[in-house]
Amino acid sequence: MHILIVEDHPAIATNLYDFLEARGHIVDAAADGITGLHLAVTQRFDGILLDLGLPGMDGITLCRKLRREADINTPILMLTARDTLNDKLKGFDGGADDYLVKPFALKEVEARLIAMHKRRGGKVTNCLLKTGDLSFDPKTLFIQFAGASVKLPRKSLRLLAVMLGEPGRVFSRRELEWEVWGSELATSETLRSHMHELRRALSRAGGYDPIETVHRFGYRLITHPPS
Repeated sequence: MHILIVEDHPAIATNLYDFLEARGHIVDAAADGITGLHLAVTQRFDGILLDLGLPGMDGITLCRKLRREADINTPILMLTARDTLNDKLKGFDGGADDYLVKPFALKEVEARLIAMHKRRGGKVTNCLLKTGDLSFDPKTLFIQFAGASVKLPRKSLRLLAVMLGEPGRVFSRRELEWEVWGSELATSETLRSHMHELRRALSRAGGYDPIETVHRFGYRLITHPPS
């Protein structure tokens, strides 16, 4: 796995770096939030270890920027000495996938990273996604369909990224709701509304709708223009 450590305490960062590298992982590190944000949006990572108290930009702000502005869905394990319920809830609300209180066991850190990676299907979400006439670059958020650029709101963009990860596969409505909204409350009408917006934008740009409705189940991204 390729792991990013964003931690300003030198001893903790060094211990994490040395342990994970010795376990065969590729590791990068940042000692402040601004550098961590730059690395997270310009490189591919399978997991991020994120300290809550950071100079330059705190961990909650960094996490929110990754999730809400860059739309990067890389699993994030938040590391912090703050152990109150309110602190944990703030971390999860900011977009963290898991939360570990210091001091921690290095083996547990690795185990949680692997578990988060498996829950995401073992996929890295910030590499170029492409099928047929349609492509999406998560690093730049640039979408192109049949030679035309496409602008999408964040949730519709996330729907497209999920389906582009496995073109031709039928995604159930429940799967898409979980991938895009997670534990947030989302009704079937919410999904339909964002899917309609996505399909309309793609149709206007490319001249046809590349998303097929599978009756009573969900949706599929077709890999070739309809004949």
